[in-house]
Amino acid sequence: MTIDQSLIAKITAEVLARVQEQKNEAASDGGIFTTIDEAVAAARFAQQQLKKLSIEKREILIQAMRQVTSDNAGLLAEMAVKESGMGRVDDKTLKNRLAAAKTPGTEDLKSEAWSGDCGLTLIEMGPYGVIGSITPTTNPSETVICNGIGMIAAGNAVVFSPHPTAKNTSLTTIKLLNEAIIKAGGPANLLTAVAEPSLAATNAMMQHPGINMLVATGGPAVVKAVMSAGKKAIGAGAGNPPAVVDETADIEKAARDIIAGCSFDNNLPCIAEKEVIAVGSIADKLMAYMQRYGAYLISGQDIDRLAAVILTEKVELAAAGCTEKPKKIYGVNKNYVGKDAKYILSQIGISVPDSIRAIICETSADHPFVIEELMMPVLPIVQVKDIDAAIELAVKVEHGNRHTAIMHSKNVDHLTRLAKAIETTIFVKNAPSFAGIGVGGEGFTTFTIAGPTGEGLTSARSFTRQRRCVLVDALSIV
Repeated sequence: MTIDQSLIAKITAEVLARVQEQKNEAASDGGIFTTIDEAVAAARFAQQQLKKLSIEKREILIQAMRQVTSDNAGLLAEMAVKESGMGRVDDKTLKNRLAAAKTPGTEDLKSEAWSGDCGLTLIEMGPYGVIGSITPTTNPSETVICNGIGMIAAGNAVVFSPHPTAKNTSLTTIKLLNEAIIKAGGPANLLTAVAEPSLAATNAMMQHPGINMLVATGGPAVVKAVMSAGKKAIGAGAGNPPAVVDETADIEKAARDIIAGCSFDNNLPCIAEKEVIAVGSIADKLMAYMQRYGAYLISGQDIDRLAAVILTEKVELAAAGCTEKPKKIYGVNKNYVGKDAKYILSQIGISVPDSIRAIICETSADHPFVIEELMMPVLPIVQVKDIDAAIELAVKVEHGNRHTAIMHSKNVDHLTRLAKAIETTIFVKNAPSFAGIGVGGEGFTTFTIAGPTGEGLTSARSFTRQRRCVLVDALSIV
């Protein structure tokens, strides 16, 4: 009897693969490991198993991920608010469902082909392999859902590095997604993390030779770190989105939209309105309508008292021999990031009902409330004389982040001028900021908006690399 060596090799490989898979499952708790080495090794093995599946099967896994996170959207929202102390449960629930429903899947992967006298060339999108994803405390479940769907749709596995202050929410999300994938017939550990996230663990993940690509969603420091790691990197950094309102706008609608946007999840999203620049002739009317739609107006000493609470102050020492006075540098008091407007006002002795969702105040253009990205429902309003001054100031206070800008106007020329001048990834016209990620607006959703590295609104195709296959003198049938 002739022994089929190829069949024996195939059976042996399958047995060894199953043994390794069982080892990985035994070593992990739903994708959660003790060390980065274990997490990366399990993800690499899982990605090799994913490569063997068809695109059709991959989409089945994606649908299972969508379903489980939609079913548990409220639970994850409650966990995030309780653990981090930031945001609003109803808004986080909406964000979880949004990420589950509107994050692009395998349909985002489009092949291209050219044929001619010399034959056929095919371009397809191939996975990087294993992606290291750093996620923030502001969107701990939403970013895992969004990146998890997009990265697996692209054929990758993911090693997550969640922010320690929201680790339980992030790790629970990872476990739910892995369980859904396995039930749908996919491999274990397509999403992994370590049980105790830390800066040291993040650094080890970034430098690990088994990580092929890095994706960071957070502040400037973490974006700079991944861009310096020597790997392909996508960085989603800070924003300080201005909302410009000119004299042609529907003022009541603009007020309602701005308060809805700036108070959404207590201003944690980087796309949210962070300051308003209003043409002077309509500014008072705008602020009056804002109060009608859930804003509380403070002025005078109350602004100073609020600044003393929500800002931190440092002094920049003058250079040697310089006669100038030391310059004050302000930062944001993290204890108030993502807190309710009612709670923040209570810290300066003002009691308001639960219906108050935002705090508004009129300030100068150089006030720290305008310059700093507060990430809390405190909205400064700056009056300017005309649209030219509004555009100039909007570009200045956006700080070149090229993230998001909002404008309320019925003048197409004004809208066009600001869009061209500010060059942001997202430009929302006559709607709340969250329309830019698909809430009440058209288009897909992402919670990784890469301004610093230029990818913009990321989706599955962002996590692929182009592969070209050239067949010469064949399959050109004309």
